[in-house]
Amino acid sequence: MTPGLLLVISGPSGVGKGTICKALQTLDPTIYLSISMTTRPPREGEVEGREYYFTSEAHFRELLTRGQLLEWARVYDFYYGTPKKAVTEAQTAGRDVLLEIDVQGGLKVKENCPESILIFVLPPSLDELSRRLAYRNTENKDQVSVRLRWAEKELHCYKQYDYAIVNDRVENAVSKIQAIIAAEKCRPRYLEDLWPVP
Repeated sequence: MTPGLLLVISGPSGVGKGTICKALQTLDPTIYLSISMTTRPPREGEVEGREYYFTSEAHFRELLTRGQLLEWARVYDFYYGTPKKAVTEAQTAGRDVLLEIDVQGGLKVKENCPESILIFVLPPSLDELSRRLAYRNTENKDQVSVRLRWAEKELHCYKQYDYAIVNDRVENAVSKIQAIIAAEKCRPRYLEDLWPVP
């Protein structure tokens, strides 16, 4: 069986990565949406194993030492990482895998898995990003300011990704990512089972 694609979705906080990933999974339930692990405390309404696996810094460092994380990064004073086992199992079963992770993590995935496909989600503008962050009401004004400053740094990295899309409307962004997935599956390496050439 041809392994599934490994897709990384990155972009600044508030750009709509989570909404896009959920929409993709709704349209194609075979897509495996990887759940990251974090040392930050849960926000109100977040559920263990749904948004994140919440863990201690000591446990996170232990997994890191054992090589059980596909990637990891320290963002906003907390650690975030992707458990390797579930991603590998899903890909081996032929499922496409989505990683919704930050830029640092995305570039580490590309370094460790060169066949991964990195997609950067851009906001229509910084003003719109600021509006979205304020609208979601999950951070106070100081935290929003920190995220906007961080976003400006992250936006400089989009050219290091394989693809970049603007999330003006979720439907448009999702349609573009579906087109990327379809195009990637036309690459010769994904047709070797059907057309093996010695």
